[in-house]
Amino acid sequence: MTKPRLKPLADQVLVITGASSGIGLITARLAVERGARVLLVARDEASLRTIAAELGDRADFAVADVAHAAEVEAAAAKAVARFGRIDTWVNNAGVAIYGGLEQVPEDEHQRLFQTNYFGVVHGCLAALPHLKESGGALITVASIAADIPSPGMGAYTASKHAVKAYVDSLRIELNAQGAPVSVTVVKPSGMATPIDQNAANHLDGQPLIPPPVYDPKISAETILDAAVRPVRAVTVGGIGRLQVLSGSLFPGLLAKFGGLMLPLLLDRDRPRPAGNNLDLPRTDGEERSPVETGRSFSLYREATKRGGIVPLLGVAALVGGVLLARRKRDG
Repeated sequence: MTKPRLKPLADQVLVITGASSGIGLITARLAVERGARVLLVARDEASLRTIAAELGDRADFAVADVAHAAEVEAAAAKAVARFGRIDTWVNNAGVAIYGGLEQVPEDEHQRLFQTNYFGVVHGCLAALPHLKESGGALITVASIAADIPSPGMGAYTASKHAVKAYVDSLRIELNAQGAPVSVTVVKPSGMATPIDQNAANHLDGQPLIPPPVYDPKISAETILDAAVRPVRAVTVGGIGRLQVLSGSLFPGLLAKFGGLMLPLLLDRDRPRPAGNNLDLPRTDGEERSPVETGRSFSLYREATKRGGIVPLLGVAALVGGVLLARRKRDG
């Protein structure tokens, strides 16, 4: 296997889908601020034009719906024509649906998969010829929902499980080819982005981001870390990681009591937002949710970033072994 060749961020060209709001927009702004050149990809031309003008000569944009392969390929071609190459590709575009699986209309369910799953497929296939040629990073933003079921957001969760399976399989194939490409899945916990305002909603009230909620800048920083340092997968948010571990260790309890999470997805005292962005872009340019405030620090991320997670896991394993031994002794 060829070791991926990742440049310093200031020497990179990044393509970021879903770059007109939320995590994608924050990532683009941070990358340009740190010297990188960035092609922003999204559906809302007016917002993209405004953001690119704000960012200056190091930024450009391509209007594309990631559900359409030809539009994504055209975005990749524009990045090469404008900046000469692609060093990092970030699959970030995504949409959401709130509602029970029996409530979600089939056309909405299919449209969500066209964006969340096939958008990743199209991004990977457009990026790989360029990344395999000169080396680089292929980064896909999934969710902790890729590792754990979520009542009330089942369609979204299913799409993220599919994304993780696709990217994990693709990584194995690229490794077998000896491709110099770092393949990363970033799995954020709930992030205070505008996704709650833009989601299709079949619940009675204002949808909320599943707790715990973090500032999306933490995810943006994690993405940029992965652009310069190969990492297979990273969860953003320690409490979210704990939720995943608990669900994996105790699936029966999750199946029985997971429905208690449903009230946390809804504020019945606020009206349901009008419209959604499944089929058409809404006015973008916003980094954060107007109704959610996220915690701005994650100890888990800092430990992972600095390599400190290894000793932390060692301590956890030791404690677990002691408790298990005591249980056997007492039982």
